[in-house]
Amino acid sequence: MQKVVKFGGSSLANSTQFEKVKNIVLSDPARRIVVVSALGKRTKDDYKITDLLFLTQAHLKYGVDEKSVFQIVKDRYLEVAKDLNLKLDLNKEFEIIESEFSKTIDKEMLVSRGEFLAAKMMAEYLDYKFIDAKDVIFFDYSGVIDSEKTDKAVQEVLKVYDKIVVPGFYGAYPDGKIHLLSRGGSDVTGSILAKASDATIYENWTDVSGFLVTDPRIVPSPKQIKEISYEELRELSYMGANVLHEDTIFPVQELDIPINIKNTNSPDDEGTIITSKCVDTKQIITGIAGKKDYDSITIIKKPKTEKLKVMREVLKVMAKYNINVEHMPSSIDTFSLIIESSKIAKHLYEVLFEIKEIEDVMDVVVDSDIALVAVVGRNMKTKAGISAKLFSIFGTNNINIKVIAQASQELSIIVGVSNSDFEKAIKAIYEGLVN
Repeated sequence: MQKVVKFGGSSLANSTQFEKVKNIVLSDPARRIVVVSALGKRTKDDYKITDLLFLTQAHLKYGVDEKSVFQIVKDRYLEVAKDLNLKLDLNKEFEIIESEFSKTIDKEMLVSRGEFLAAKMMAEYLDYKFIDAKDVIFFDYSGVIDSEKTDKAVQEVLKVYDKIVVPGFYGAYPDGKIHLLSRGGSDVTGSILAKASDATIYENWTDVSGFLVTDPRIVPSPKQIKEISYEELRELSYMGANVLHEDTIFPVQELDIPINIKNTNSPDDEGTIITSKCVDTKQIITGIAGKKDYDSITIIKKPKTEKLKVMREVLKVMAKYNINVEHMPSSIDTFSLIIESSKIAKHLYEVLFEIKEIEDVMDVVVDSDIALVAVVGRNMKTKAGISAKLFSIFGTNNINIKVIAQASQELSIIVGVSNSDFEKAIKAIYEGLVN
């Protein structure tokens, strides 16, 4: 058995958290590949190391004194290293970084140093081998992972070293320069390494014991999700749930490697399992998520005009401005485009003008007050009447449904309501379908 384990920033906030990580890793000899983020926040008001490094680069770029900002980064790492009695010469590491300081410093290289140094420290602390991510994780110049080259490099390293620590969040372009993943990218690093090493399981350690059915800021103490499918995870993540980076599942899904979300502060908790082989059939609703601020653009076509023809012309306009359409519900003479308000705001008037100029369009109606709520559950298809119950819940709570969309596989039901009804809708759905 071989496990890849990834620890997020909250698991590395200070020396006490490092100790917890060490106890977790060494308690199971199968935890041979460790991925770490940069040091996380110690308190709610603390700074994120990654943000400080971005700020350092901005100061350098615009000629502002960066020393005070970068000193905070240095102090954080030096404090942890001192507490753990590490021999790593961090001052030398910082000198190397500072020797590159200039207005044209490579931003991706600088920002990646948060993970780089955390991994070096963790490798010494665990007595594992440090492996730089740029030497085993490779991307092409468009930022797409080179799976073949990456898999081969990881497998070659594991032939030589039995236990390794790898920094998350970055890899290398073909020319060797650092390529940063998007924020939360350390999750993806762990997934890439799990696939490359053909791991038995990928454990993702954070500060919560798995995923919750819905946002605890809206519903107090919601139930925990014990298991969730890859497809459900993508649906919830896409609809705004604060779960894994949505690209995390692709590498492990290919080899059907389960992901276990675990809590560094409560390591005995079971957490949430993400897998294609969910066995729980009692859990009808897996999760509820959503986002505010969508626009609905409803196109009314001429009665005798072919709808497909009008749709095609309208979508050409959207493609021209590179605007993604989330949903497109339709009736016999109308169809609507549901779009995130922020994605169309810049070109709204141009888009409306060009749609109205289409020959077979009679009218265009815009509603800029829509929030989308997704009810996700792989087991909904096995239980009749979920949609009817959902409509009843909305009626009882005096919530007007503006949009509804459900795909044939019945994995999710998406409803659109007014922004002002967003939290009310999520609470009502939770009480009516989950509690």
